[in-house]
Amino acid sequence: MKTYLISLFSPDGPPPEDLDLTKVMAELEVVNADIRAAGGWVFAGGLADQGSATTIRKPDAITDAVLTDGPFAEAKEHLGGLTIVRSADYDAVLGWAERIAGATGLPVEVRPFQGEDDPGQAPTDH
Repeated sequence: MKTYLISLFSPDGPPPEDLDLTKVMAELEVVNADIRAAGGWVFAGGLADQGSATTIRKPDAITDAVLTDGPFAEAKEHLGGLTIVRSADYDAVLGWAERIAGATGLPVEVRPFQGEDDPGQAPTDH
């Protein structure tokens, strides 16, 4: 069974005024309940505004760390939330991700964690 990260990307700025956040959260909870029922639930959560981030740079063991207020990269979209699931069925994971994208209207990326090749399969090149 592999573990996957489902990343949800949000545009910069406040949410659109016509967005019904209560409806979005209710739809996401239905997806989360289905993931739990399938035994794939690990964790999910939304992230605070990107302005609350602190970026830490430490290029080596000798140099002092440099802390900077704000996100690592300035971009039009940022990581807004994540869901971590486990499943032996990649199509099921893609289905959950599609439902999350449909509930939020936001782009979603699915990515497996490293080093979790299924037993009996040849390791994949990364």
